[in-house]
Amino acid sequence: MSDVILVLAHTEADGTLNEAALDVIQTARSLGDKLAVGLVGEKVQPLRGVATLCAVEGPEFTQPRYATDAAAAEALCRAAGATLVLAPGTSRWTRALPGVAQRLNGRVDSHVMALEGGRATRWFYRQRIEAVLTRAERPWFLLLDAGLPYEPRDGEAAVQRVSVSLPPLRTRVSGFATPKTEQQTIRPDADLLLVAGAGWTKKQKDGQTHVAEAGKLILGFLAATRASLGSSKSLVDLSGEGQSVLPFLSHLNQVGQTGATPRHPKGLATCCHGEEPHVVGWRFIQERRAVNLDPNCGWARGKTDVLYVADAFEIIARLNELLRVT
Repeated sequence: MSDVILVLAHTEADGTLNEAALDVIQTARSLGDKLAVGLVGEKVQPLRGVATLCAVEGPEFTQPRYATDAAAAEALCRAAGATLVLAPGTSRWTRALPGVAQRLNGRVDSHVMALEGGRATRWFYRQRIEAVLTRAERPWFLLLDAGLPYEPRDGEAAVQRVSVSLPPLRTRVSGFATPKTEQQTIRPDADLLLVAGAGWTKKQKDGQTHVAEAGKLILGFLAATRASLGSSKSLVDLSGEGQSVLPFLSHLNQVGQTGATPRHPKGLATCCHGEEPHVVGWRFIQERRAVNLDPNCGWARGKTDVLYVADAFEIIARLNELLRVT
């Protein structure tokens, strides 16, 4: 028996959908014709090329909140009679849908990269093990990290409003608190990833360390380019060895086998040697470049597109000057 597919999505402030939600809808179209779309938000706009469009509307559903998001998703799933539920892998749905799956006696999987013939391809262990799996249990909830590019279609479905009985709400969004610009070093949506290695804290040409200067150069580059900052494991571990460290680095910045696996379009590694445990975190970087004084470092062995044999202090200082001019 074919699945009844439901795509869940949150609307933007104007009632439209973002790119991630539209891509999931396109992926759902490739699975079958029994497709419904369930939208959650303060207001909903009609969506073209969709057979069934259900909506939960109201000011209570504007802000991320587990109680309201879970209640809305449960109501939409029941109204559509869905057996296969797809949603973009946002922090909002990732938090709410496991609870919805429990309420409906279903199953949930996250970090799904592809769907084909009732099989889901997903990553395990920080995106280093790829698995293909199926489930007999229904409903099956899938949180997608990627989707097919959205293609608009003709025809407009009438919006079917779904009522939701909300529990007493104990939380209220009063505002947003964000770190200062100069304190924010991890930017997942940045076009460029700058990775700092332990060489920034080692003795330089004059036989002295220049940690303060290194920190100033790196932060200046981040401020000018809005790049994201990564670090090798050796650098973030230096604090436990009593050595001088860059104060704005933590294990959250770590990239590699025991760290993050970022997906920035471009990456620039500085003062790190390109060992395999570190380079494994670069597998999804599309264009790789590195700066190192050693022409025989690991980056030179086919692990980077361009290797600059130069002093990273001089390179970043010159880049900062050019960025200030432009």
